[in-house]
Amino acid sequence: MKSYHLEFNQLLPITLTEAWSFFSNPLNLQKITPKEMAFTVTSKMPDPVQMYPGMIITYKVSPMLGIKLDWMTEITQVEEGKYFIDEQRFGPYRFWHHQHHFTEVPDGVMMHDILTYGLPMGIFGRIANNLFVAAKLQEIFNYRKKQVEILFGHQETGTA
Repeated sequence: MKSYHLEFNQLLPITLTEAWSFFSNPLNLQKITPKEMAFTVTSKMPDPVQMYPGMIITYKVSPMLGIKLDWMTEITQVEEGKYFIDEQRFGPYRFWHHQHHFTEVPDGVMMHDILTYGLPMGIFGRIANNLFVAAKLQEIFNYRKKQVEILFGHQETGTA
């Protein structure tokens, strides 16, 4: 199986506590996912939401052509205030491993996402990745970045 690797960084002008509180709550994914994907969390969530290893989260998502898909992820690792990892258990990918890292820095919090994924269908999955999947994932993370800036403000990193 061919795997793909993407990384994204964003400097957030908020505290580590605020960043962790927002991003560790699966219900907030709906706020930062493109509307056309019709993303909804279908799991019953405790109130308040407290992420933990072994937590199963189910969703409905329409990644393309309005086709609704079921998606299930498991939170496999959590270190409060530092990182969490979600892995697909059922869904459109053959493999999905998404690390979310948070580091306190002088101007706020550096959020670092590391995504490793694979697609089903061998050569057809590779072609699909080259034609649209990789671009769609980049588009989703670009949208998230803009939505996070709307929610929390924009912070320049001082780098070119």
